[in-house]
Amino acid sequence: MKQLIIVGAGTAGTMMANKLVREMNPKEWTISIIDKHKTHYYQPGFLFIPFGTYSEKDVIKKKTQFLPKGINFIQQGIHEIDGESNTITLEDGTKKSYDILIIATGSVIVPEETEGLKGEGWHRDIFDFYTVEGATALRERLKAWKGGKLLVHMTEMPIKCPVSPLEFAFLADSFFKDTGIREKVEITYATPLSGAFTKANCSLVLGHLLKDKGIDLVPDFDIEMVNDESKYIQSYDDKKIDFDLMVTVPTNMGDEVIERSELGDELRFIPTHPNTLQGKKYDNMFILGDATDLPSSKAGSVAHFQAEVLTENIMLYVRDLELKPDFDGHANCFIESGAGKAFLIDFNYDLEPVEGDFPLPGIGPFSLLKETRMNHLGKLAFRWIYWNILLKGRPMPGISTQMSLRGKKIGHDRRKEHA
Repeated sequence: MKQLIIVGAGTAGTMMANKLVREMNPKEWTISIIDKHKTHYYQPGFLFIPFGTYSEKDVIKKKTQFLPKGINFIQQGIHEIDGESNTITLEDGTKKSYDILIIATGSVIVPEETEGLKGEGWHRDIFDFYTVEGATALRERLKAWKGGKLLVHMTEMPIKCPVSPLEFAFLADSFFKDTGIREKVEITYATPLSGAFTKANCSLVLGHLLKDKGIDLVPDFDIEMVNDESKYIQSYDDKKIDFDLMVTVPTNMGDEVIERSELGDELRFIPTHPNTLQGKKYDNMFILGDATDLPSSKAGSVAHFQAEVLTENIMLYVRDLELKPDFDGHANCFIESGAGKAFLIDFNYDLEPVEGDFPLPGIGPFSLLKETRMNHLGKLAFRWIYWNILLKGRPMPGISTQMSLRGKKIGHDRRKEHA
């Protein structure tokens, strides 16, 4: 019996398990998934916890609720992956052999990478919202906060959900208006990027929105250190920003097992072929989700589109056929803008976010690169879709794996630059 092992039972790994159990011959293949954690988190929901929109019960479920029958769930940590011998050593010393390995180990925040960030002020005056612990601690802090200097900060790219720090700034503006203290709050958004976002046309739109909301944008801020006693951050070129309350997205890195196994780059992300999702070091190793080093967005929609492509490529690999280079970096993301509205962006490796209707041309119901109430409702509805459709590997009607251009207005097309 041949062995296919999936490492990581988060979003990407769970989708792959559900898809492959329907495709692979159980008489020939055993499918196992390894993860040491019992809990599955709806990570996009962490953004809403500090403002009281969601609670912990809205974002937490058991992993086993979403894993299909017919696979072997090994609830244990991994000490090392050995690509030369095709073996995985578990934390208890047990070795598991594989014929095909899928790595979906995700990414984690590493505040320790920035001097002073995780000091005495951590979860007292300095918060993350990328963990349940950080988001809930921030919720309690915001309840009692009377105003002052709020610094929303992103350390470096890449990060999970690149729009989330912007969303936090917009939602904070709306939250403080609702609680009647907005005039007592000075909001600053500091980023290492040269603008509000990674995509130029979207950055322009969101940069204007920051200005309209009275949020001060500080671009090109490469943080060197945090002084949590005097409450300021300092960049490598000696710029300083004071704060009373800081909400940060720390450095994101891949899982520690990737470093122990010598599979990744300096941020522990794994070199991956951008269109097939095959690992660059070993042919029988495939990577998806946040674990890759790809220039695509680290977002749930990307993991969904990757899973569609990778499922087909795994089946081609099993039959010793040529893999299809069908992943185009497709991503679509809702961007909460506050006051019950949101944007929706749709882009890929080569195209900037486009204008138009999504998913149906001329119908929508969502509008691309525009701020609407419907987009906000779509963002909230996504939680149900995530639990009931996405994780279970079911198709999303009307949404194509590759980016569709039907009915869309294309602005700056980077493909022309490489023609």
